[in-house]
Amino acid sequence: MLKKILFFVLCIVFLNTLSIAQCTKEEIAEFKKWEGFLTDAEIVSSRPWKETPAVTDPWVLTLEKDGITKQAMWKNPEGRQKGSLEGWKWEIAAYRLSNHLELYMVAPTVEKRFRGDRGSCQFFVNAWMDLETKESKKIKVPSNKVFYWNRALYLQRTFDNLIANEDRHQRNFFIMEDWRLILIDHSRSFRTSKKFTEGLIFDEDFREGPRLMKEIPRALYEKLKSLTPQIIKDVVGDYLTDREIECVLIRRDLIIDWLNKKIKELGEDNVLY
Repeated sequence: MLKKILFFVLCIVFLNTLSIAQCTKEEIAEFKKWEGFLTDAEIVSSRPWKETPAVTDPWVLTLEKDGITKQAMWKNPEGRQKGSLEGWKWEIAAYRLSNHLELYMVAPTVEKRFRGDRGSCQFFVNAWMDLETKESKKIKVPSNKVFYWNRALYLQRTFDNLIANEDRHQRNFFIMEDWRLILIDHSRSFRTSKKFTEGLIFDEDFREGPRLMKEIPRALYEKLKSLTPQIIKDVVGDYLTDREIECVLIRRDLIIDWLNKKIKELGEDNVLY
């Protein structure tokens, strides 16, 4: 009986672990290594990204260091581009904040100079498919993965609500073969206008129908509540302005208020896990 109980407890811990971080423990352990690689590696070749439409005109860099060759996505938009407000620094801030919240949903991203310009450089994600492919080909989530997939979507909505990412289209959801979710393209995040401080992007009023933060980890809930201007500043460095940090905290309060209403309505154990 004791062995059965222990096995059950270990399974619960394992399931909860999978439900929070979207990168594996092994991948997370190498984040610092890949940050260093992206920063220090030599650019041996480069080409403009042409595979899908991209307002920010990113480049694919081939990097080499110590006999290791990898690809990365580099971009440096700043200001209005084709009608949209873009910023390369927000890519780095999103990566760092994702890690601080223990979501690990964004691939390693650093600042790197290319052709004399500063920009963001993100480890190239070799995803199985994106959400657009899943939807267009009507690929169903396996029954044994639906639980984890749904929780990954709730994490995405919480994160995008926090950073005010207004550009989470289907090509920015990267799906791994085990149905983990990796997020890319955060150059339209960290908005400061009233539109992004008086309401949440993902909620009952989402333009394509309700997209709720149906349940989230208690650890994330507590991490969100613990955020302060100084903590965020320590995490993101100079990649966010004081006003952008202030607006992150305003949205944090909106998220916590929304979750607290759901807790009152449905019960804590039905909202936090």
